[in-house]
Amino acid sequence: MHFDVLIVGAGHGGAQAAIALRQAKVDGTIGMVGDEPELPYERPPLSKEYLAGEKGFDRLLIRPAAFWEERGVTMLPGRRVVAVDPAAHSVTCDDGAMIGYGKLIWATGGAPRRLGCAGNTLAGVHTVRTRADADRMMDELTHVTRAVVIGGGYIGLEAAAVLAKFGKQVVLLEALDRVLARVAGPDLSRFYEAEHRAHGVDVRLGVAVDCIEGDGKVSGVRLADGEVIPADLVIVGIGIIPAVEPLIAAGANGGNGVAVDAQCRTSLPDIFAIGDCALHANAYADGAAIRVESVQNANDQATVAAKTIAGLDAHYDSVPWFWSNQYDLRLQTVGLSIGHDATVLRGDPATRSFSIIYLKGGRVIALDCVNATKDYVQGRKLVVERLSVDPERLADTQTPLKELAA
Repeated sequence: MHFDVLIVGAGHGGAQAAIALRQAKVDGTIGMVGDEPELPYERPPLSKEYLAGEKGFDRLLIRPAAFWEERGVTMLPGRRVVAVDPAAHSVTCDDGAMIGYGKLIWATGGAPRRLGCAGNTLAGVHTVRTRADADRMMDELTHVTRAVVIGGGYIGLEAAAVLAKFGKQVVLLEALDRVLARVAGPDLSRFYEAEHRAHGVDVRLGVAVDCIEGDGKVSGVRLADGEVIPADLVIVGIGIIPAVEPLIAAGANGGNGVAVDAQCRTSLPDIFAIGDCALHANAYADGAAIRVESVQNANDQATVAAKTIAGLDAHYDSVPWFWSNQYDLRLQTVGLSIGHDATVLRGDPATRSFSIIYLKGGRVIALDCVNATKDYVQGRKLVVERLSVDPERLADTQTPLKELAA
């Protein structure tokens, strides 16, 4: 089996790569290897609308089966690539199959980081990364009264919100001194902590987990101080480990992800990497090499890789953006607040509609907008152009941000 372009990974990035290749008039054969049995689907709703039962799986499909058939994209589901041979231009799958390629796009994302303590494999301990993960939790929920969520990032907070909505007793544990500590400033963290507590979630900060207790099935979470929190279900949301082992073993540069250039090329010939697993120099992080875990990043890097393969001029310089839905709150973020030295509060958090604007050296580098879509849309230009604006004007809700970006 051989493809002119082989895509490894059937998530957002892999799907967009195939779409972009055809849009760029690449007419060779395209194959897509995915380790799940499903067609490419949206992952962000798994911890939100899908887990809550508000959106069926058919609505998560990025494209229906007929779309891929019409465009000549051969789907190879239920397989995982375990080795790459750059010299032979081939990969080996976990079922022993070997697949040749002309160009390879690595879009594997990452695997959920698991707890390193005893009890982490007990029944009832879950991560949220795939449809199967969410389905297992949904199957158990009717028998769950008490739930513990470990990790105060987006996944943990979104899952806690769904569980609270279902009337479960929820305890959320965060090892750091605030939630969202890695992606947002203290003001946003404190707002979300208060919101979750107002919805009955017991948010505990600065706590360490000693082990998960249970006899075959989870019964509780033991903290480092000896307290045991009873639990019928545990959700672990403590980040991902980029799935790049076969590329690194084949000699690709990287470590925490696989290193790519502005065209998403790895150091290996004819191999590209995109999405959560791609370590790239990001202009919105002052050129630092980072991984960006977002649908935006996966899609935009996929388009760059596809255009490059098609012989078109392309380079990755997209502004990062993210979103999170919790309760009736829609958080929209544009830019990266890494290294900010000042913030401006625009609006009143008590109204549950406001924005936090992040500055570095007097220039706007990011916005967190809570139920403030207009700020999110209009503030994008401030971030892209790194504009310097008087903080008092930024804080004035009577002045549209588009006027400050004019």
